[in-house]
Amino acid sequence: MQCFYTGKDPNSIPIYVLLRADCESWKLGQDEFVQNWLQAIDFKTVPNHPLSIPGPDGHLHSVLVIAERENPIWALGNCPRLLPAGKYHIADTANAADPDSYLLGWGMGAYQYARYRKENRGVCRLSIDCARDHLQIEALLDAVTTVRDLVNTPTSDMSPQNLYEYVQSSMLDFDIELTECAGAKLLEENCPLIHAVGRASVHQPRLIEWKWGKEGHARVVLVGKGVTFDSGGLNIKTAQGMRLMKKDMGGAAHVIGIARAVMKLNLPVRLHVMVPAVENAISGDAYHPGDVLISRSGKTVEVEDTDAEGRLILCDAISKAVESSPDLVLDFATLTGAARVALGTEVPVFFTNDSTIAEKLAAAARFVNDPVWQLPLHTPYRYLLNSDIADISNCSSSGFGGAITAALFLNEFVPDTTRWLHFDMMAWNTRDRSGRPKGGEAMGLRATIRFLQERYS
Repeated sequence: MQCFYTGKDPNSIPIYVLLRADCESWKLGQDEFVQNWLQAIDFKTVPNHPLSIPGPDGHLHSVLVIAERENPIWALGNCPRLLPAGKYHIADTANAADPDSYLLGWGMGAYQYARYRKENRGVCRLSIDCARDHLQIEALLDAVTTVRDLVNTPTSDMSPQNLYEYVQSSMLDFDIELTECAGAKLLEENCPLIHAVGRASVHQPRLIEWKWGKEGHARVVLVGKGVTFDSGGLNIKTAQGMRLMKKDMGGAAHVIGIARAVMKLNLPVRLHVMVPAVENAISGDAYHPGDVLISRSGKTVEVEDTDAEGRLILCDAISKAVESSPDLVLDFATLTGAARVALGTEVPVFFTNDSTIAEKLAAAARFVNDPVWQLPLHTPYRYLLNSDIADISNCSSSGFGGAITAALFLNEFVPDTTRWLHFDMMAWNTRDRSGRPKGGEAMGLRATIRFLQERYS
């Protein structure tokens, strides 16, 4: 974590993190120079925006940041980008409400994706000595960085094969059982829908899997949609609709990041991670609208739209996931535009067949300030997936309730006895915010990790 340092440094600059209500009393406790300077600049309390305060010699003396009481995690998120390079520390940590949140926000704000260009920004480092739980901060920052790096990587360097190679090289510190099933072997291993969606690409489709943990622990399966690029298939997307489709493997990125956190934190679970990885391309071998595909479960699926491919690869993976009778199956996907219409780009949607899980996840999300929102698994809408010639259609016959009907499609492959949680997220920041730069983003990840810790610790 290069954005932090340990040990004392006499030249470290203090950062005062205050609530707006405490600002006036803090000002009165400052020396005359600082009070006069604040008055001269007509200081306004803008949350999450660092104010650099000079000393009488003109050099940076201290930094003032106003935190939001309801959401303190982003208080220092802008600092690494806006402050001059150097070392800093949080002043008065004994009275800080939650120093770990400030540190985490700083770490997320320090993120840079610099694979293809050199960043000229100097490095700001914050003392991490005040942390209450170093391991938790490290695990969360590692998970978020993993998601962002994977989603930001263009398809030219993130094919299904590249995704497998990333998992292979990045998991060397963990004792995992890693396997992959690629190309025609998917048919031999009864993953026909993963094969059908990815067979048109020169990059072979594959199912990437690994297991970790002790056999006696509760089985948890993470399934992530790994569409490394989505052209829409023969139902081709528009140019605008295709522009960000490198991020369509955002679900896979999330489960890889979450799995790393679970393993770093050594949660007592038997973890099984599944990433169906494909490129939804166009060629003479592409699957067609109107095709009927036989899924792993035996259910037949009529293809209403080849651009509704994510649910097809997920249903085969989920069908395989439930065969081991896990305690919980969680899937993550950049699945529908309808979820974005419902809640915008910044709040991920989740569905579940278990009301207790919904309550616990929502509570975890509130605790860590990582918003998620439940939509109903409204079974009366199942008729919208009816097919005249198959068991189910892969796409609704209506333009309404698209996120719900997509979840209902996946629900068809989950036994009633299996606890299941499904996330539908953007995985992309459309704007810069404190601690959340524009580009690939982890959404609902911190909430999920907190939920898993509470459930299994």
